Amino acid sequence: MKFTTINAPELKSISLVAHDNMKEELLNWCQTYQQALTPHTLYATGTTGLKIEKETALSINKLISGPLGGDQQIGALITEQKIDIMIFFWDPLEAQPHDPDVKALLRLAAVWNIPVACNRATADLLITSPLFSSSYQKSIPDYQQYILSRS
Repeated sequence: MKFTTINAPELKSISLVAHDNMKEELLNWCQTYQQALTPHTLYATGTTGLKIEKETALSINKLISGPLGGDQQIGALITEQKIDIMIFFWDPLEAQPHDPDVKALLRLAAVWNIPVACNRATADLLITSPLFSSSYQKSIPDYQQYILSRS
């Protein structure tokens, strides 16, 4: 696989996702870092987005609920290179009926080299990184080259 370098923007597009048992933890995290999150473009799946928007002053682009396809909507945004960071507080102790969607979402984030935080400690490290609010170079797969080679 060949790779290409792109510029990650200073102002990021960030997806916010949480399983039911983790919604309160994500809300608390958003409240803690509300000032740092404010200038960025935020996306969230249904209930999570409503909860964050209701309890903070953050503006959220709300998608549909995760189990109804919201996870796949975020996945599509990742493939279109419209998501720069994913904060996904998932519940490792609870079986999820849409687990294949969750795995597909995490796979897409890995394929497109998107930083992912699956818990508060990692989210804290991401948001306090100097790269969070600055532009930086990152490598992504050069799928255009791949497509041309298959023709």
